[in-house]
Amino acid sequence: MSVIRPGRRSIAVGADVGGTRLRLIAVADGRVVARLSTSAPRTADLEKSLQGLWTTRGWTRRDVGSLVVASRGIWTLRERRALAARLTRLAARVEVLSDAQAALLGALASRPGLLVLAGTGSIVIGRDARGRWARAGGFGPLLGDEGSAFWIGRAWLRATTRGEDFLPVRRLVTHPDAVARIAALAPSVLRRARRGDPRARLIAREAQTHLARLAVDVARQLRLPRPVALSWAGGVLDDPGFRDGVKRAVARSGLRARWIAPAAEPVAAAVALAENALRTLPRGLGSPKRML
Repeated sequence: MSVIRPGRRSIAVGADVGGTRLRLIAVADGRVVARLSTSAPRTADLEKSLQGLWTTRGWTRRDVGSLVVASRGIWTLRERRALAARLTRLAARVEVLSDAQAALLGALASRPGLLVLAGTGSIVIGRDARGRWARAGGFGPLLGDEGSAFWIGRAWLRATTRGEDFLPVRRLVTHPDAVARIAALAPSVLRRARRGDPRARLIAREAQTHLARLAVDVARQLRLPRPVALSWAGGVLDDPGFRDGVKRAVARSGLRARWIAPAAEPVAAAVALAENALRTLPRGLGSPKRML
């Protein structure tokens, strides 16, 4: 990719840092000047990783007027400020929000509603007409991630591992990247479910039920009027058959929903916020009470 040097502080950058991928779009004067997707760095290494991208493209803090980062594992105002402070050398203005919030903003734009996200992990996040946020799930593999790729992969290992399989599975679960490797089993489990494997079908149904319960929880927290606008994100829900099962599980729960295909990816929402930040005075994304 060629190095483009627009006018000083005219570049707006949006970055989506998920469980497995870092996606980034940079825009200058309404034109995309950089777009990439790469393996996500650890949160502790994010500044170094982005600085390397800046160096490759010849950018400095004087070139980048606004950077909006949608990051995994970010919830509170304190966490957002801490990560933003670490990134201040990269742009004149830096804002941080949850990757799940960016996914909802991309999917539903300005609509109030819910987003069911099931990728490596899982969460349901919602926003009402007054801009209040609520969430259910999103506590990671130790405490939650129900219905996620990791949950599906782990359920499959539990259902299929026998004594003779112990050593290969032990090597898998003790690997430094065990969560991602177990999550990578999910597509094959869902394929088995489509072919009628009874164990895989049971796991898929349980995963769908978990996600539906999370959606009901958030809708109740926000007292959203029915039918609730509901969209989706994440690799597990990219599977149409699995997604249809989630829709059925939501219907069985009694939650009336109007399913809406995602309008844009989280990274598109992030770069739109960054572009807006170039045109407006600095504004926060909400107090901790409004975010959670």
